[in-house]
Amino acid sequence: MKISVLIPVYNEEKTIKLLIRKVQEVKLIDDIEKEIIIIDDYSSDNTRKILDTIDGCKIILQESNRGKGYAIRTGLKHVTGEYVIIQDADLEYDPNDYNVLLSQVVNKNALAVYGSRRLKKSNKKFSGISFYIGGLLVTWFTNLLYGTQLTDEPTCYKLVKTDLLKSFNLECEGFEFCPEVTAKLANNNVAIIEVPIHYYPRDTDEGKKITWKDGYIAFTTLWKYRKA
Repeated sequence: MKISVLIPVYNEEKTIKLLIRKVQEVKLIDDIEKEIIIIDDYSSDNTRKILDTIDGCKIILQESNRGKGYAIRTGLKHVTGEYVIIQDADLEYDPNDYNVLLSQVVNKNALAVYGSRRLKKSNKKFSGISFYIGGLLVTWFTNLLYGTQLTDEPTCYKLVKTDLLKSFNLECEGFEFCPEVTAKLANNNVAIIEVPIHYYPRDTDEGKKITWKDGYIAFTTLWKYRKA
């Protein structure tokens, strides 16, 4: 089996090289292969220069800045693995946790596995009170609308079977990728398994890009895709 790691990146010159090295060095359980696909969303810093020095990855350069969701959709066109996992280009998430998610595929044939930051009791920090409360509210709203029992809907680590993800005809262009995927999994009665993962948050001063506006868009996206 092979998984495809999709890394959408925009202006992450401080972290991208180390992050890629961490992804490359992870040894996956059961000799699962991995391919790394990096989609640069028209970075304006030195990210592209750094990517020029990277070997062993598929690198896609967008011709304009379109957003995280659009970058992921672009990357999906180049995927050859049976499963896809999303990896942010910062260092908030630990690629060593891939195996925690993959264990659910190996042992339970799971179609969708989310890495939950809230299930890991050692995670004591978040990017700020607004991010913490916002994540709780988005998760609560998801469970309310879709009858799910998630603890961390906005998590980056979403591992989904490739054919299934491609069948959803994704429309998202920004951070609303997360709620759109969750909504479409729920609408298709796909069980989402959650596992605990590590989390090392950064704040806006360190380059965090998501804002309260993206939280609002998450709510409207969840409402948009609910079944009538």
